[in-house]
Amino acid sequence: MVLDPGEAGRARGLDESGRRQQVRKAALASVVGTSIEWYDFFLYNTAAAIVFKDVFFPEASDYAGTLSAFATYAVGFAARPIGAAIFGHWGDRLGRKATLIITLVLMGVSSALIGVLPGTETLGVAAPVLLVLLRILQGIAVGGEWSGSVLLSMEWGDQNKRGLMASLPQIGVPIGLILGTGAMTAIALSAGDAFTAWAWRIPFLLSLVLVAIGLWVRIQVMETPLFAEVVQKAEVAKVPVAEVIKRHPREILLSALLRCSEQMPFYIFTSFALTFIHEELGMAQGLALGAVTAAAVLELFTIPAAGHLGDRLGGRRVYAVGSLLVAVIAFPYFALLTTEIAVVVVLAVVIAQIPHAIQYGPQAALIAESFPTRLRYGGAGIGYQLASVIAGGPAPLLATWLLHDYGWWAIATAMVVSSALTLTAVALLPDRSRADITKA
Repeated sequence: MVLDPGEAGRARGLDESGRRQQVRKAALASVVGTSIEWYDFFLYNTAAAIVFKDVFFPEASDYAGTLSAFATYAVGFAARPIGAAIFGHWGDRLGRKATLIITLVLMGVSSALIGVLPGTETLGVAAPVLLVLLRILQGIAVGGEWSGSVLLSMEWGDQNKRGLMASLPQIGVPIGLILGTGAMTAIALSAGDAFTAWAWRIPFLLSLVLVAIGLWVRIQVMETPLFAEVVQKAEVAKVPVAEVIKRHPREILLSALLRCSEQMPFYIFTSFALTFIHEELGMAQGLALGAVTAAAVLELFTIPAAGHLGDRLGGRRVYAVGSLLVAVIAFPYFALLTTEIAVVVVLAVVIAQIPHAIQYGPQAALIAESFPTRLRYGGAGIGYQLASVIAGGPAPLLATWLLHDYGWWAIATAMVVSSALTLTAVALLPDRSRADITKA
């Protein structure tokens, strides 16, 4: 079953006023829905860094408990390509809108269940097992969310501003980070000893309210005109994921490698940093959470600015600059953290997010443009989410091990290597920022 041709015709038959209204609705639906998905995902990341080792691994040493908590964190990233493949199939069969509604519900329910999951002292070994299963569902949901949100905004928007339009859903990451980290910060500061006992669960339960809001917004949007044209021409792929893997393996692989210097450092700067600042440097947990939140606020502006710059100067060029900056700041970042001066630490965390934003802004269009419309949901999603397995998911786990066995210089070295991988992928990925993807 695919999108009804009649509905497809209505999407393509809108007058200019109706089209502009749909563009605004699509952009809003993409930002709101993505923000909610990332709120849930980052909520887990923050909880893994500061509370899960006490709730689900209470018998482990600090080092082993941190490794175990970050291991459950990494499982969610491993599940993301699976979600990209599952929902990529339906996104290129049923359409962007219907698929995005399903991913949003799946994420909200999974997060709410984490909020009511008893700890190890109550359930024993079943508690961490169930935590991992729910994390897998989170990973599957967010794995199917990204490409749909990007395409909803990009395929409705002005095709001369694809970088900007595709960057709008990307700000769901800092919004989700602000909401998730902010919620945990507020609870941690106000709940005292109750935080570890039960109060950490409140932000997870609030996700149900946010999901209801997101569903209401997304229902208002029509299917994108580019996918509607695919339906009208009866060009919908029967098995889109298998076809895109067969026809575009190079683009998928390069899309994954493209993200190395964006993905790995980001999770070191946002998740591992919480543990490093608090446990390694002995500074207040609230300071670490506040610094990450401040960095996310900055990205609300720098991500769309970088997307717009990609439209003006070329996405690949802007992306390469962001990747190069990751290598430049890697060693100074840790050197500034280890001063243990509060203002300097906050400044380091905030500045470190600028190279990420410079990459993340043009990234969505750069990846999505590499695939034809009929295979774009699955192709872009799989390429994007494979980076979660090789870069994002292992990052805090790898950083914890490197710090323990070698020191922070080894983490900085790994970040420089990630930049080299990304710059290689940027050089090999064709630049289609000026191409007419409506004909693809």
